[in-house]
Amino acid sequence: MEARKICADCLVAIECGGVGFDGFIIGGVAVGEEKSAMYDTIEWTANLMPRGKIRYLMGVGTPEDLLEGIARGVDIFDCVMPTRNARNGTLFTHFGRVNVKSKRFALSDLPIDSACDCYACKHFSLGYINHLFRANEILFARLASIHNIAFYLDLMKCAREAIIAQKFEAFKNEWLNALNQVDL
Repeated sequence: MEARKICADCLVAIECGGVGFDGFIIGGVAVGEEKSAMYDTIEWTANLMPRGKIRYLMGVGTPEDLLEGIARGVDIFDCVMPTRNARNGTLFTHFGRVNVKSKRFALSDLPIDSACDCYACKHFSLGYINHLFRANEILFARLASIHNIAFYLDLMKCAREAIIAQKFEAFKNEWLNALNQVDL
């Protein structure tokens, strides 16, 4: 934490010296520590950064982590998680994670996520997505990635709306309850 404070103090001094930055970055927090320690570090570091400047969290990416990051003052994120998880058979939904590799989806005519209007959910069933995965078809990776990215975009859009409506805490808790469902 000491190194983070020194770095933040130096960056703020440069900022105050008239150079100006569009935002500030928080990195190196998703490297195996406990979630609570990661969240504490994010919050502590975000509080060292000037208000009114973008706070960017690098490489952190579960839906839960994004919501917790927002709650701690983070504005933007990047992570390979939506596409990496998609390619490996884990799809994020409004009702929890779906392990599309499971044989139980082989005959399903349901969409990946009934609350999603992405291309994959509108045009393909879980059964077909399951088949594509099992057949090692490249179309699987594309459709699964399209879905996960659409899910993330919707999550962030809804988070923004909740912040504007000053209902973020209730929104976050509702989503965390839904997202923490074990593989559907």
